Amino acid sequence: MSRQLSEGALGVVKATIPVIEAHGLAITQRMYQRMFADPAIRALFNHSHQGDGGAQPRALAAAVLAYAQNIDNLGALSGAVERIAQRHAGLNILPEHYPAVAEALLGAIKDVLGEAATPGILAAWGEAYWLLADILIAREAAIYERHAAAPGGWTGWRDFLVVEKRRESDVVTSFVLKPADGGAVLRHRPGQHLTFALDLPGRPGLRRNYSVSSAPADDHYRISVKREPQGAASNWLHDEAKVGTTLRTAVPAGEFVAPETLERPLVLVSGGVGVTPLLSMLAAVGPSPVHPVHFVHAALSGATHALGAEARALAASSGGAVKVTTFYEAPRATDVRGEAYDETGRVTADWLAAHTPLSAADYYLCGPRPFLRAIAQALRELGVPSSQIRYEFFGPTDELLVA
Repeated sequence: MSRQLSEGALGVVKATIPVIEAHGLAITQRMYQRMFADPAIRALFNHSHQGDGGAQPRALAAAVLAYAQNIDNLGALSGAVERIAQRHAGLNILPEHYPAVAEALLGAIKDVLGEAATPGILAAWGEAYWLLADILIAREAAIYERHAAAPGGWTGWRDFLVVEKRRESDVVTSFVLKPADGGAVLRHRPGQHLTFALDLPGRPGLRRNYSVSSAPADDHYRISVKREPQGAASNWLHDEAKVGTTLRTAVPAGEFVAPETLERPLVLVSGGVGVTPLLSMLAAVGPSPVHPVHFVHAALSGATHALGAEARALAASSGGAVKVTTFYEAPRATDVRGEAYDETGRVTADWLAAHTPLSAADYYLCGPRPFLRAIAQALRELGVPSSQIRYEFFGPTDELLVA
């Protein structure tokens, strides 16, 4: 690491913690406004996260505050740094992009705080920014180098062809992708996602992340995409993409991944399209896992339930080591309990306490934000250590889910 934070800057950053607590969100909102005025920088981002009720600025404000609070103990932020680096690697963020972010951040501090943003404060936060930037740049370089050297790996964007398109439910469609160059692919770690660069009619430069929903393979990936009512990318994929369509993607990325070896029972809990990375994990544990695996999925009904038959087939081939339980909140008259689903209603703390190993297990959660908050809180109240609760949702990371 080429930079070190000076003692003076360290003191200033710590002294500004109350200011960040009070004005952090306004600063990050202004920061994004400044960055997105540059079309080249704007094109680097997944803007579906920007529209989620301001979730991305809120997540960044929380991250900036956590950074200030731990500026003299950065080891406490290693998990957050890895998440950021993995996201950046998926978006092909490069060292030359960092100065624009620095300019936007310092400019936003000045815009929001006015005369209170003294030259000393701006200089200290400039030092702090580049300290973190150097850490991220080094980690991202290591990720890119590993990807390039791995069998089937690549850097930048690579063209893939849709070789199969399959409707999984009323709202989810799967796409099987193979490289246009006919080569091998980097085997993803179960739970990782692909980042796509989409140039749609009237909407060039879209970036979207979709989890790989299949087991690791050497020649293809599969994504399973939910149609969102206002989703430009998801609607285009459902309506326009077909066998033979070319899609550009970066290498698999993300740190929400299944353990390489099962040290204890594994419980996979998903809601809605959150099933996709967890199904990849389930497929990867193999037919005879050394510990029991519980696959718990919640859907509205059979109309929206995707990939259920595949999960049940994996369980059937496991010799009893894998148990699948499906909840339907509002089953249709045609949904047969005991076949399509097992329980009516929502996943509850009482059910988890009665049917899963709790503190003896590792829990992996994926789904909508309210679903994750409810399940994570229930597990904590039932005594599951936070170190045994991993989670992912499709948007900016909320570090407070299991805090």
